[in-house]
Amino acid sequence: MNIRNDWSRAEVEELFALPFMDLMFRAQTVHRVHQTPNTVQISTLLSIKTGACPEDCAYCPQSLRYDTGLATEELMEVEAVAARARAAKAAGATRFCMGAAYRSPKPKDLRKVTAMIREVKALGLESCATLGMVSPAQARDLKAAGLDYYNHNIDTSPEYYDKIITTRTFQDRLDTLQAVREAGMNVCCGGIVGMGETAADRVGMLHTLATLALHPESVPINLLVRVAGTPLADTTALDPFDFVRTVAAARILMPRAHVRLSAGRSEMSDELQALCFMAGANSIFYGEKLLTTGNPDTVHDRRLFERLNLVAEPASDALEAVGTRAGALPLAEPAESHSATA
Repeated sequence: MNIRNDWSRAEVEELFALPFMDLMFRAQTVHRVHQTPNTVQISTLLSIKTGACPEDCAYCPQSLRYDTGLATEELMEVEAVAARARAAKAAGATRFCMGAAYRSPKPKDLRKVTAMIREVKALGLESCATLGMVSPAQARDLKAAGLDYYNHNIDTSPEYYDKIITTRTFQDRLDTLQAVREAGMNVCCGGIVGMGETAADRVGMLHTLATLALHPESVPINLLVRVAGTPLADTTALDPFDFVRTVAAARILMPRAHVRLSAGRSEMSDELQALCFMAGANSIFYGEKLLTTGNPDTVHDRRLFERLNLVAEPASDALEAVGTRAGALPLAEPAESHSATA
C-alpha cells in the first residue's frame, strides 16, 4: 500500500460515507500493513505554563477572554519539569510533551523551555512541545535543544476555522508547521471534533493533513471537552460513531502516522476506546490530566490495556537500537510517590 499525499476531497468524502463495518475493516487492514498490531505509543502531557493566553480559541479554558475559573500559572522551573518527566517515565511513558499557553513564546521563555527539553532528552525520553506559533529561527532553536516533535494542531477545516478562532489565521497554522519541518523536527498535528462542525468539516480537516507534503508523524484526534465559560460549553455532543469514523479515516489517509486519542478520553467508555484502537488509533496521552482537563487515570488505562491485550510501544531510540518493534513492553505500574501528570 503506497503512501499518498494526493488524496482528492471527493475520495476522503467517500471514505467517510462507507458503511461503518467496511470502514473499520479497511482501516484495520491498512493499520496492520503499516503499524505493529496491538501496540500503543504512550505520551504524557504537562502544562508548563497555564492560562492567560490572548487567543480566542472557542474551545479553550486557558483563554483570558473567557471566565472558566482557571488559575493561571507562570512558566515552571526547569527542575520541576524534570521531576515530572522522571515520574512519567517511571509510569511507562516514552514521550514527554510540554504545553504552554502562548500565542508565541518570548525569547526569555524559549531559553527556559530549551533547558527543559535538554533535561527531558537526558532521561532517554522523546520530547514534544506545543508553544503556539513559532518562527523559523525559534524552530531551529528548539531543534538544536533536541526537541523531537512539535505539536501545532490545525483544529478544524479551513472553511470552519474562523467560526472557532479569529486571532490567528489558518495560514498562520500552516506557516508554523512549515517552520517546524524546515528545522528538521517531527510534526504532531491533528484537530478537534465535536465543535459543532459538519461531517464535511471533518473531511476538510483530514484532507488538509493528508495532502501536506509530508504527513504528520503524530495525528491527535481530540474530542471536544465542553468547559463551562467557553463559547462551546453547550455544544451538542458528537455521535461516538462519528468520532470513530474520524479515527478510521485518519488511519487510512496517513498510514504511517501515530493516530492519538487525545482530549476527551475521560468521557469515552472502554468500549468506545476499544473501537478506536480497532479503527487504527495507536497512541494515547497517559495520566490523569491533559493541560487543564481530565484524563483517565493510569491504573484505569493499565487495566484497559490488559483487557485488550495491548502493550506499550518502546521509545523510538530503543527501536533503532534493536531494529525491530518486537520488544514492545507491558504498560508499567505507575510510580507510587509521583504524579505523571499536570
